[in-house]
Amino acid sequence: MGKLVDRYALRESEDEGPTLSLSLYLSLLINIIPVNPITGEGIPRLATLIPGDGIGLLVTSAVEQVFEAMRAPITFEKFKVHGDMNTVPGDVMASIKKNRVCLKGEFIMPVGGGVNSLNLLLRKELDLYVLLPGLPTRHENIDIVVIRENTEGEYSGLEHEVVPGVVESLKVITKFCSERIEQYAFEYAHLNNRKIHENIIDNCCMQLVSKPEQFDVMVTPNLYGNLVANTAAGIAGGTGVMPGGNVGTKYAIFEQGASAGNVGNV
Repeated sequence: MGKLVDRYALRESEDEGPTLSLSLYLSLLINIIPVNPITGEGIPRLATLIPGDGIGLLVTSAVEQVFEAMRAPITFEKFKVHGDMNTVPGDVMASIKKNRVCLKGEFIMPVGGGVNSLNLLLRKELDLYVLLPGLPTRHENIDIVVIRENTEGEYSGLEHEVVPGVVESLKVITKFCSERIEQYAFEYAHLNNRKIHENIIDNCCMQLVSKPEQFDVMVTPNLYGNLVANTAAGIAGGTGVMPGGNVGTKYAIFEQGASAGNVGNV
């Protein structure tokens, strides 16, 4: 996403001449109406905002303050949704489907008791099959993109108790979902002049910690992608600084790119 912005800024400077000085730019900024850089329209773009729980409230509040300061052409429809709810309210889902873009903070993750994760419900309902975190890092020469299948595998929630004391969890991986995530990954790599690496998950995590600069684009199934993204987040400086996007053919939900564990209280 940052590279898209960089390319746009570069194209703009090539078309319109030298860049303005910072002081002149700020003085002009105070008196202009914000314009959407994609559509060229002055009407703000509607997006759905779900602050979430704990640290999610702080992170999304900071985003709102930044957007307000830069006069970003975005207007949020804000909803209160919490991770301990049984389902996503209908008006929230309708807002996401109408706006097609959502910014979401972290949810409290339910543990046990047969409660479904709202993250999983959102991904399935909206068919957000790609998790695409970006990984800015404190290390040099590292630019990793993890493309993770987001709808099946061990996180499908297909679990049951066979007999008392024995629980069976089904790992379902289909040809359709595997092929479309691979197609997405290879198209992304081709369009961005990137390379895709092949490795097994245990050795991959070891190599990621010991020599992360060797990796470029990494395409993974659901659970393995979670392991890789969290490991890479640790290298980058923590889950709170790694952006991510859940992307489908119609909708997208943006949030942090790795699990925050206990989101805490505010």
